[in-house]
Amino acid sequence: MGIILCIETSTTNCSVAVSENERLISLIERDAKNYSHAEQLHLFIEKALAEANVDKTQLDAVAISKGPGSYTGLRIGVSSAKGLCYALDIPLIGISTLKTLAAQVKLSGESGLIIPMIDARRMEVYTQIFSLSLKELTEIEAKVLGKESYREYFETSNGIHVIGNGAKKFEDILEIQENIQFSYTNPSAREMVELASKKNKQHQFEDVAYFEPFYLKDFVAGK
Repeated sequence: MGIILCIETSTTNCSVAVSENERLISLIERDAKNYSHAEQLHLFIEKALAEANVDKTQLDAVAISKGPGSYTGLRIGVSSAKGLCYALDIPLIGISTLKTLAAQVKLSGESGLIIPMIDARRMEVYTQIFSLSLKELTEIEAKVLGKESYREYFETSNGIHVIGNGAKKFEDILEIQENIQFSYTNPSAREMVELASKKNKQHQFEDVAYFEPFYLKDFVAGK
């Protein structure tokens, strides 16, 4: 048995899923223009568990999107996940937000690439390059986009899919867009299910006491 609660709060999409043995059995999410995680997350957790007919005590693990992404969103999600793990004495699974986003692309082939992009203000994005099999080809980085960004990949790949809430501003500055597809979706707990199940089977758990979100950049308070 492997019943996992998956929580994704790294962008405006507040998303909660419950899975059993890699099978999605409930999904509750809302992608609002403004962040509503503080008000909605615990309610969504209760709704997802009720829809799955699962009691909290039946959970085998909690999976959390660990970033990069919104500082506040990540803090809320991680705090809730750690609280559940402490209370239920179950393991915590950390999932890369960019890998969760890349997993939305369902393509086959050998030379295609997936480039998830999460908006990091102005012309900057949090990004990483994946193969179609979700193999990580580059490190996670905060990248300032320009007209020449990724040109070397455009010339050698048979297909590139740019996905995420940072994809639009990249599309807007590119002069040549042949061979490139764009999607503007946010990450969802739906795609965390398979990734979390694999980590659960391999006992790849986080240290609940010391786990922190992967912010990539320091928090900067607004006015």
